[in-house]
Amino acid sequence: MSGTDPAARLRKLHRDRKPGEALVLPGAWDAAAARIFAEAGFAALATPSAGVSASLGYADGECPAEEMFAAVARIVRAVTIPVTADIERGYGLPPSEIAERLRDAGAVGCNLEDSVGGELVAAGEQAAFLASVREALGPGPFVNARIDVYLRGAEKPLEEALARGRAYIEAGADGVYPIGAPLDDLAVLARELVVPVNGLARELKEPVNGSARASGGPSVAELAAAGCARVTFGGGLAARAYEGVRELAAELRAGVR
Repeated sequence: MSGTDPAARLRKLHRDRKPGEALVLPGAWDAAAARIFAEAGFAALATPSAGVSASLGYADGECPAEEMFAAVARIVRAVTIPVTADIERGYGLPPSEIAERLRDAGAVGCNLEDSVGGELVAAGEQAAFLASVREALGPGPFVNARIDVYLRGAEKPLEEALARGRAYIEAGADGVYPIGAPLDDLAVLARELVVPVNGLARELKEPVNGSARASGGPSVAELAAAGCARVTFGGGLAARAYEGVRELAAELRAGVR
């Protein structure tokens, strides 16, 4: 598979899963992290907008498009495995420019959100946007449509997630990402929708002796058992790494006082 087109490799990775397993895509926030994940044996990566933004000194959602795409390009150049990019909702760029910038960066897929400024975009408007991006990208890159109804307090989130998921699939999305959905709802979405469902992992390991997770979120294994075909971590891995740096800084500071 190493000699095939990277976009085709990413699609094949989504297909070639054993029952009850998920494609796990670590979120590399810079080139060094990307190489570490690749050397560990992961078959593909997903850049997290929050993690990349933090690495560049910005709050989540405040990184300029130019800097985000440049960071994605550096990550892609650092590894030989496929990289899909979280590009929020495209930074207000027209679909043709989104496609051009993704191609220039070397990314073979993207996440696109359906909310802006904390507000959900109308489902029909988002579906039309996704259809335009799909047309501009062509059939190769993997378009992962994020569904933000659980983040934005929708009255009936599962019902709306199903409706939006079907509309986005009809528009050409290759996968859906109902971020923040509980495991029971993810199981329904995975059963009812005909494309891979992306789950958000907030913990790497199972709890020990029944102890609660600090994050309160699902593990990779739980997401896979619920039917998620793909698991990502958002900015969580970057945040965990930076917490290690914060602890190191505190130790260093204590040593020089």
